[in-house]
Amino acid sequence: MTEKTEPQIGAIEWRDLTVENAEEVKDFYAAVVGWEPDAVSMGDYDDFNMLMPGTSEPAGGVCHARGSNAGLPAQWLMYVRVADVNASIEACTARGGCLVAGPNSWGNSLICVIEDPAGAVLALISG
Repeated sequence: MTEKTEPQIGAIEWRDLTVENAEEVKDFYAAVVGWEPDAVSMGDYDDFNMLMPGTSEPAGGVCHARGSNAGLPAQWLMYVRVADVNASIEACTARGGCLVAGPNSWGNSLICVIEDPAGAVLALISG
């Protein structure tokens, strides 16, 4: 039996890419790195978990720039675990960063995307 561990603050928990045409881009990554696309229904369209070859283990995701992802930059985005998304947003803006998207619910978690003073973006997740 595998023991369930608590999420670790500061750990990178997920990574995904938000683009206008996820259908085309998922095929690009399938051909270039060998990931296997696995459709995830978003209602009227599919985003994709990109699975490690021959497994059901996701390496990351390729998502359409729609809904809560609209307006996100087309780049690989890391999701880092924090103790409290709202407190991290306050700390971000107090130190010259800004909130790009969110906060939004994602399952039982709260997520947001921030931009640091240098212009780099990072997603935060808590809950």
